[in-house]
Amino acid sequence: MIQEFKEGYVKVEREHGIATIEFFHPQSNSLPGKILETLAQDIHGEGLNGDIKVIVLRSAGDKAFCAGASFDELMAIENEEQGLKFFSGFAHVINAMRKCPKFIIARIHGKCVGGGVGIAAAADYAIAAEGAEIKLSELALGIGPFVVGPAVERKLGVSAYTQLAIDAGLWRPADWARRKGLYAELHNEVAGMDDSIARLSTSLSHYNPDAMKELKKVLWKGTDHWDELLKERAGISGRLVLSSYTKAFIKKFKEKV
Repeated sequence: MIQEFKEGYVKVEREHGIATIEFFHPQSNSLPGKILETLAQDIHGEGLNGDIKVIVLRSAGDKAFCAGASFDELMAIENEEQGLKFFSGFAHVINAMRKCPKFIIARIHGKCVGGGVGIAAAADYAIAAEGAEIKLSELALGIGPFVVGPAVERKLGVSAYTQLAIDAGLWRPADWARRKGLYAELHNEVAGMDDSIARLSTSLSHYNPDAMKELKKVLWKGTDHWDELLKERAGISGRLVLSSYTKAFIKKFKEKV
């Protein structure tokens, strides 16, 4: 099943109890609203699919895993309501991953920025390849990593999250992300990463789904309030994105591209 948009797509492939959800956008796999909405729907849908035991979440291409928010859509936001709606897209994806009763393995083949770091953090098990550097660039943009923050802080801890959030212009190497707990595994080559994902997803596809469901509940204990929390955080970003600082930053950035 594939859902194509004006630019990019989200597709789902199912085989032997494993659902692979892949997204793509030509601008370094950035995330416009339609892709966010479809990702959340597909994650929810595969979570309810009785034939599926585990989900692999990946992006297409061989460069960036995810460049975060779509700058084109950020520039188009004209009021707080639109801002809330856009950033709620990230909230919906993270909450769909959190509430999905199936384990989600994230395949991180390249750089992660902003929302991409949030997706990696919301996965139950992220497997990466060398070159998968990370950066939370939101503060430099004039907003902040408010929506993805809870997921990143939960996975990396307060100290590492603080470092990422404050030093918004610095790329952290993939080994830093592995040592801080964002990546469960880091492989020298993409082939090794893919072999490990195939091994783990195949193993999980043979495990007791009820046991995995109960274990996931335990692992995500204390996050039941995230539906409201992430909505509140989306509202903060939705207000800040209207600032002249943010508009000027995005305009300057796009002129360079």
